[in-house]
Amino acid sequence: MSAISSEPVGALSLPPLSLYIHLPWCVRKCPYCDFNSHQRPQVLPESAYVDALLGDLDHDLPAVYGRPLVSIFFGGGTPSLFSARSIGAILDGVRSRFRLRPSAEITLETNPGAAEYDRLEGYREAGVNRLSFGVQSFDDAMLKRLGRIHGGDEARAAVRAARAAGFDNLNLDLMYALPGQTPTMAAADLDAALELAPEHLSYYHLTLEPNTVFAARPPSGLPDEELAADIEAQGHERLARAGFEHYEVSAFARTDRRSVHNLNYWRYGDYLGIGAGAHGKWTDLAEGSIRRRVRQKVPRLYLDAPQAESRISEDRWVPPEDRPFEFMLNALRLHEGFPFRDFTARTGQTLAALDGHREALRRGLIEVEDGSVRPTELGRRFLNDLINLY
Repeated sequence: MSAISSEPVGALSLPPLSLYIHLPWCVRKCPYCDFNSHQRPQVLPESAYVDALLGDLDHDLPAVYGRPLVSIFFGGGTPSLFSARSIGAILDGVRSRFRLRPSAEITLETNPGAAEYDRLEGYREAGVNRLSFGVQSFDDAMLKRLGRIHGGDEARAAVRAARAAGFDNLNLDLMYALPGQTPTMAAADLDAALELAPEHLSYYHLTLEPNTVFAARPPSGLPDEELAADIEAQGHERLARAGFEHYEVSAFARTDRRSVHNLNYWRYGDYLGIGAGAHGKWTDLAEGSIRRRVRQKVPRLYLDAPQAESRISEDRWVPPEDRPFEFMLNALRLHEGFPFRDFTARTGQTLAALDGHREALRRGLIEVEDGSVRPTELGRRFLNDLINLY
């Protein structure tokens, strides 16, 4: 372990650039969900929404012109409610405006209850090369309590359909510490997921987020803190035995299958965000600044806006003094941490701006070695406390 370097700061440099595309509609809003999702109308306005997305892209393009995309992510909502034709039209529009890296990761989130083989095959032909299934559980009774529209067998069938359609990169979302869940039940859920041999697993604790149905009316039988910790520990051990690398707080991947898109977020990369409620962040070298932009979140108001400019609800520069916290909020989620050179290059700040480091070191929450910092096991356990030091 070594002290923090006092090396001079360099100028801002351009990090990788990603694109996030938000499709806000679901079949039904889940009681635990705090994302910008809305129950779908009787007829989805696919054509109008595709036009609006490409209008957003045209509006933002001058700020990042000439920069290649390393990843594209369709999030929601349930993006798989959109036809393969619409997803293809969006990707064609992106390709006509951007150069994509040959290895660009293109992910589409999908609900196992809205996954059909013909549609999955169409997504693959359109250029999607990674699917993320919101499975959450394989226990039918648990899924019902969570408000999900699919069952365990449907989840298994959806994964098989994705493999048949040619997808070789799949993520499964799985929750634990569910209402009435025991360690045995949680282990069975995880084993069911592992039997499907996904390349990536997002394994995360059910949280009662503000402004959700579960926050207003918590379900009965939620595991207490000690039981939830036991379930988490056994799950992490099971995933390690199965050959998954625990590389981020709730992300586990097989070799070379980390999420490119999410890693770019966690490393304080740049990303455009198009669609209702989408967030974007990018670096402007000419101004020596970092900018954030947010779109109108209500789908109806988003679509009713007469032009791309009027679909923007927030547009601001990130003050230099805010950048260290923003960087650390993301980077400390990674088990490997980050090199100091990335902090200086992506925030434009001196290492002196990391005034919380000495306290974090004193409390054993981080370790510093060979010009890099990473959270310790204690720091990962008390991550919110660690981040708040900055």
